[in-house]
Amino acid sequence: MLSTLLAGCGEDNSKTITFWTPLTGDDGAYMDQLVKDYNATNPEIKVKHVITSDMYTKLSTVLNSGKGVPDLTIIHADRVPGYVKQGVLEPMTAVTTAQPEIKQENYLPQAWSTGTIDGTQYTVPLDIHSNVMYYNKDLLKKYHAESFLDDNVVTIDEMLSLQGKLDEGDYVVNDALLGWVILAQIQDLGGDIQENGKPAVNTPVMKQAFENVKKINDAGLMTPFGEDGYLMFQSGNVLFSTDGTWSSTAHAGVEGLNFGVTNVYSPTADKFTNRSSSHLFSMMKNKDRSEEKVAGIGNFLEFIRENSIEWAKAGQIVASKQVNESPDFKNYIQSFFTSSEKEIESLYIYTYEYYPYIAEAVDTYCGDIVRGNVDIDETLQTMQKFVEDKIAEGTGGAAK
Repeated sequence: MLSTLLAGCGEDNSKTITFWTPLTGDDGAYMDQLVKDYNATNPEIKVKHVITSDMYTKLSTVLNSGKGVPDLTIIHADRVPGYVKQGVLEPMTAVTTAQPEIKQENYLPQAWSTGTIDGTQYTVPLDIHSNVMYYNKDLLKKYHAESFLDDNVVTIDEMLSLQGKLDEGDYVVNDALLGWVILAQIQDLGGDIQENGKPAVNTPVMKQAFENVKKINDAGLMTPFGEDGYLMFQSGNVLFSTDGTWSSTAHAGVEGLNFGVTNVYSPTADKFTNRSSSHLFSMMKNKDRSEEKVAGIGNFLEFIRENSIEWAKAGQIVASKQVNESPDFKNYIQSFFTSSEKEIESLYIYTYEYYPYIAEAVDTYCGDIVRGNVDIDETLQTMQKFVEDKIAEGTGGAAK
């Protein structure tokens, strides 16, 4: 991949749009197919998809040197504020002017708005990818818990009601994407991760979020520390798995796994959140990008808006309403999350400038807090200092 990337840096082809993404594995293959489909339409300027797992590091290098900057990139939602603050993102104004259907009302609202900073649109969304909760239909029936899904909101109290009722080796929920689960609980509790622009980690609402999830572990209902709860779900020993939309294809490949999908568990039935992110098309500042290439990028993004059903195969919630409201999209399990306005609203994307640091702190410490390995008050203080120290280093949530 590195050799491909460096080769791309050395090219000066006015008839090729160099398109960098961090999409590895199956995601990269599905994007390759979309690019192939677009190029088959014989556009005046074709697209070359370049994949690298450490794209953000490479971007920092080429942006600093000013040489080899790609024409088009895919970045994650949490990168936008930092890149805009650094002044390295080109507004999408020329693209949206040339392609009038690339506009807010044609995309999932939070996917579009995550690229809007001070009234300027810097990105065009490809998808929303979200933390969700899969359930084992056979286990729900076995333990008479099917009613948990009557309102599609499984509460912590409902989970706790199964204490002492499971066979040895079975568990109610795993710890997949536990950090994402905690960040969803923050929203369920009416809190946030910032106050007046400053990071808010050591707060009563963060403590409550951890304590709520810790109740499940303390009751012996969460998969054991150190065990692969994701694989335990696939093996048929876990009722609920809090992993991602993108896992649907892997789960579907497991013979005999009879599963469905619903919202991530919540403290109360009247509020639920599925912590999400988004893959966004963007243009890094590049003095060598021609007007013709910008027009070609617009053509490519309009093609994606109309034809990205291929991306649904990757388990993603396609951002284009033309696609996610189509009959074909309803064949994919993740269409559940665009089935109503309430479901769409549940897909919450954090856009706080220092979110990457807060997410890193939560991911680093959440396992030990939930398992009771550390004192929660002391650890929240440590997490707060971790984030503040990162900010003090002056990198401001930038790509790293």
